[in-house]
Amino acid sequence: MNVSEWLLYCFAVVVMIATPGPVMLLVASVGLKGGYSAALKTIFGTNFASLILILCSVLSLKGILQINAQALNVIQVLGCLYIGYLGLSILKEVRCSTQKQNAIIQPIQGGFQKGFLVGISNPKDIIFFAAFFPQFIGVTPQINLSLMVLTLSWIVLDFLTLSLVYLGFKRLSRSRVYPHLLGLCGTILIMVALYGIYSVFS
Repeated sequence: MNVSEWLLYCFAVVVMIATPGPVMLLVASVGLKGGYSAALKTIFGTNFASLILILCSVLSLKGILQINAQALNVIQVLGCLYIGYLGLSILKEVRCSTQKQNAIIQPIQGGFQKGFLVGISNPKDIIFFAAFFPQFIGVTPQINLSLMVLTLSWIVLDFLTLSLVYLGFKRLSRSRVYPHLLGLCGTILIMVALYGIYSVFS
């Protein structure tokens, strides 16, 4: 096994997951409302979506699946629209809460289904599994073993990284910047959605 290549892959995965994006912001926002149990269900949903994207990447590598570019674009646009909807929901909740005295901000509900929908349509994840994932297929001499190592590494790193993201946001939720933090999450989600749609049609 090529340990240095595997470590490079792990580092790239952690950086990609921790970089602000739809999945990270969804988990953080959900955790602020429902605690770790709600965040965990959402993480499981995003993790399952990642497994499906990995499977598509594997089938494509083996020549079993031919991915239609137009179908991929449609999926990306629909996903961006959904991500934009989530961002608007967060901003709406923040605005309504700040208009009331002593109101408690209620971030969006999460769960397995919502986590799955965001994960499966996340442009960042689609690009990662379609283009970046196959580059590390030589981490072991056997392709099937490499796929197993890369997939298991992704699952573990995805779970741990998103859990740490939740814990970090939970600490910030006790401060006065909490409403601004949620507002920033909503704004970034909308920007990601708009950029994703722009990248499809540009």
